Amino acid sequence: MLGPTNTGKTHLAIERMCAHSSGAIGFPLRLLAREVYERVCAIKGADKVALITGEERIEPKHARYLLCTVEAMPVSADLAFVGIDEVQLGADRERGHIFTDRMLNARGREETMLLGSATIEPMVRALLPEAEIITRPRFSTLSHSGAKKLSRIPPRSALVAFSAEQVYAVAEMLRRFRGGAAVVMGALSPETRNKQVALYQSGEVDYLVATDAIGMGLNLDIDHVAFAGLSKFDGQRQRRLTTAEMAQIAGRAGRHQRDGTFGTLAGSGSHDAAFTADEIYAIEEHRFAPLTRLYWREPEPDCSSLGSLIADLSRPPTSRALALAPEAIDLAVLKRLAEEPEIAARVRGSAQVTRLWAVCCLPDFRQYGAENHARFVARLWQDLADGTLGSDYIARSIAELDNPAGDIDTLQMRIAAIRSWTYIAQHPDWVLAREEMAARARAAEARLSDALHARLTERFVNRRTAVLMKRLGSDAALLPVTLDGDEVRVDGEPIGHLAGFRFRVDPQARLADRKLLLAAAERHLPELRARRADALLASLADEAAGFELAGTQLCWDGEMIARLGEGRSRLVPRVMLDKTLDGLAGEQQRALEAGLAKWLGSAFAALEPLARIDAASSDPATGPQLRALLIRLVDAGGILERDGAGLDQLQPGQRKLLTRLGVRVGTLDLFVPELLRPAALGAWRSLKAVGGATLPAPVPSMPPVVPLTAKAGPPPGYRSLGKQALRIDMAEKLLRGAHEARMAAGGKGFVLDPARAVSTGLSTASYAGLLRLGGFRAAVPQPLAAGRFGPPRPLLWRWQPLRRALPDRATGPAPAVPGNVFAELLR
Repeated sequence: MLGPTNTGKTHLAIERMCAHSSGAIGFPLRLLAREVYERVCAIKGADKVALITGEERIEPKHARYLLCTVEAMPVSADLAFVGIDEVQLGADRERGHIFTDRMLNARGREETMLLGSATIEPMVRALLPEAEIITRPRFSTLSHSGAKKLSRIPPRSALVAFSAEQVYAVAEMLRRFRGGAAVVMGALSPETRNKQVALYQSGEVDYLVATDAIGMGLNLDIDHVAFAGLSKFDGQRQRRLTTAEMAQIAGRAGRHQRDGTFGTLAGSGSHDAAFTADEIYAIEEHRFAPLTRLYWREPEPDCSSLGSLIADLSRPPTSRALALAPEAIDLAVLKRLAEEPEIAARVRGSAQVTRLWAVCCLPDFRQYGAENHARFVARLWQDLADGTLGSDYIARSIAELDNPAGDIDTLQMRIAAIRSWTYIAQHPDWVLAREEMAARARAAEARLSDALHARLTERFVNRRTAVLMKRLGSDAALLPVTLDGDEVRVDGEPIGHLAGFRFRVDPQARLADRKLLLAAAERHLPELRARRADALLASLADEAAGFELAGTQLCWDGEMIARLGEGRSRLVPRVMLDKTLDGLAGEQQRALEAGLAKWLGSAFAALEPLARIDAASSDPATGPQLRALLIRLVDAGGILERDGAGLDQLQPGQRKLLTRLGVRVGTLDLFVPELLRPAALGAWRSLKAVGGATLPAPVPSMPPVVPLTAKAGPPPGYRSLGKQALRIDMAEKLLRGAHEARMAAGGKGFVLDPARAVSTGLSTASYAGLLRLGGFRAAVPQPLAAGRFGPPRPLLWRWQPLRRALPDRATGPAPAVPGNVFAELLR
């Protein structure tokens, strides 16, 4: 009986088996057998259902329903019903002879059901003429939709590639642009494949990337299948898929009465990634070339000797409908071991030959190829030749592989190796304590499968992007975006934060996700910024609201919200809002500009003395000489060197006006004491930056003396004295003290005590430099005698003043002071 060709055939087989008193179904995949096992357990009870595969055996004592892989199903069991799924695999080069044998020899007492594609119908008629053939049409329509770019692939799609590298590349692109994909490959363990399928079926991701393993045994909710290529390596050569293989994979799209589509992936780089018109017609109309032969191999070979065994396995069939199976890996391994003299010499008698052949049938889970797999089988046979494998040896081998650390490839290799031990542990004549060792192997495989699933999900699924894509659709405005403090959330998923008015993507998001995250928030950012602008306006009156002026940038909570531009005067800059505020309503922008300008006025209040001087410089009554001096003073920020300032051209009345404006005339500088404060100096620095000038940053606490490096100039408000800089007002105090000492000495040589200067932190050398700038020269120093109760007092320097004006009079520049005078003092 030939079953239906759509996904309902498995359900039909389950119904038919459960209607009988006993039965068995052989499946092509372990995971499919496991899936059906669980379904039958729910119907009949776990105590009546057995699962038999090469790697797992669950056999209750009174089991009457057996779910098996085709290789493991008992052919001679007395059962009322027998079913074999996907019998068209009799044409498979590697496993075809097994399906052919089961089709020819596995029989149920009451009913035998063969399930497969319509392509095998001629073979069934030729080999089993008494069979009743029943066909079931596909209820849904499968249609070709052409080539699509990856960005245009619709949700609920499967993308099929034919190499691990291509699978990973496609999955990585989907992770970047669509939030991720589940990955299904034949190299994955059944547990990992099931978990990846569940990831897709649950809707957590909308895309599945798979090899052609998807074409068999996986019934999924897929609307579209996209082929990344149409050729594959079949173990011997790179070839184009047959039309039947294309249809098997494309048929995953659509289920029952829901239509599906198939096509190719545009831009995949494959030279053959396009369906021909004939292939499209065949797939859409379900018209495929019938199979003309099935592969066969002697199912019960003569095991009296190695020679007879190999001869029987190599003997061609007698039926025209059958062809000798290509040399499978088990036969290739047997031939290689038979050529080993040491092994061939020890294999004597049918029991030993049968045992060796069973060992050679160990599947090549690791995909090492015949040569390397033969070495592993040879070592296994040497251990088994004299008995069974010790529990300690198997337990140690399993423990070495039971390590969930590592990348995807490493975990796949460990799972493949552990599957070999799982298979070995199922043989009671090979292993002591079979149940315990099999349980250990399955537990290790489960842990490794969990770890592999986690690595695949971590690498190929971006849950944040997946959440966005689920809801983004055609109208991004429907996406729920909230602002929790500074954090922007989409559907409760944090995607970034508002720093000031600038949206910053979560730094944990990869670069490829930034466009998507910005697009998701773009529709809602104007609303969030408007609410933040209201909060900003409300906090403008609060002195501790987080505002600061950094150069020309006006910052709020550490982010620039405006910058200063040239205004109507030198001391009144214009406030220009940052571009991130362009989306605000015009009225709100104007309110912000006015509020920030008002705050800026408060921040620049420290420059009020300079504003008075600037106003006086515009008053014609001030006089041209004083106006010129005041203009220069304003341009210098209220600190101007006395030499060349034009002070000697002022009239006595203009000098008094200068004093009333708060300007102090010192020995070296004209300055406004109120402007020698950090707030005033910082505000002046910002004003100069508007014009493009760069000034050093002011010293926050403005101590009397600060150290200087060799290349650095003095900070604002300081005068350089070699390795130190002295605050200008303090320099004036020290020079006034020197002039007062000079005047007290009546113009003769006089003594200066450096204690006052040293108490400010000024070194003796720096103090001497200041005195030279003030117009003094040093005579020979006279040390004082030691005190009665302590060390000698500091040296008191005898100074002789040069001809220089008093601090409050201007008589011209002081004469030059010899550069080696102070050096003489230090000898």
